Amino acid sequence: MSLQSATLRPPLVDGPQVSIRLLGAFAMNVDSAPVELPAGVQRLVALLALRGRTGRSRLAGLLWPDTEERRALASLRTGIWRVNQAAPGLVVSAHGTIELGLTPAVDVQQLIDHSRALLRGAPDDDAPADPGDGELLPDWDDAWLDAERERLHQLRLHVLEATARLLADHGRFGLALEFALAALRADELRESAHRAVIEIHLAEGNIVEARRAYDACSRTMRDELGIDPSPSLVALVRPGGHAPLHVVTAST
Repeated sequence: MSLQSATLRPPLVDGPQVSIRLLGAFAMNVDSAPVELPAGVQRLVALLALRGRTGRSRLAGLLWPDTEERRALASLRTGIWRVNQAAPGLVVSAHGTIELGLTPAVDVQQLIDHSRALLRGAPDDDAPADPGDGELLPDWDDAWLDAERERLHQLRLHVLEATARLLADHGRFGLALEFALAALRADELRESAHRAVIEIHLAEGNIVEARRAYDACSRTMRDELGIDPSPSLVALVRPGGHAPLHVVTAST
């Protein structure tokens, strides 16, 4: 499933149907029609879509960090008004907190839900896809996005590794290796990604390839971190120490 290209289908609710795209450039549709919003207002919608209910003062401080609180709160009120002009009821304010109403379809949340299902071992289609084919708002440099990007990055790595092991467990070694190598490209210092590559080679009976993958891991970790691979990883490539490939599922 590739959510960057998937059509967002909001559930049927009272009021306009809203979809919000955050992977790649920001986009918002209301009743299937694109809506143009000023940059500051886009950030208000994006932050609420990613973090959910947020205190009014906290929200104003995140969006306008270099502005005094009174002016930031005034900008927030203007932003809320502009959003609700485009999609009445989309931003809801009550008891000092602000959140999105109308249950919009948000591509990032769909990506997270799909990834969690995979990590729980839920069956996927016959052509699994890399969940990281869209970057979170790559042209924005807001500090509050750092944690959200890291969250998606870690989720992607876990999905890639889990998918690789599931594919290998079903004998689909070529595709499994593609997913394991994608995890390795995303973070070459991640030992679990190196482990996935080595385990797949061993499961396929390619002992020499497994040893080469281990040597590459060892060099990288020593050069970059000054440490050796863990004893459990070393045991994989020792004579007689080949561990059986096993499916690993996790929850995030």
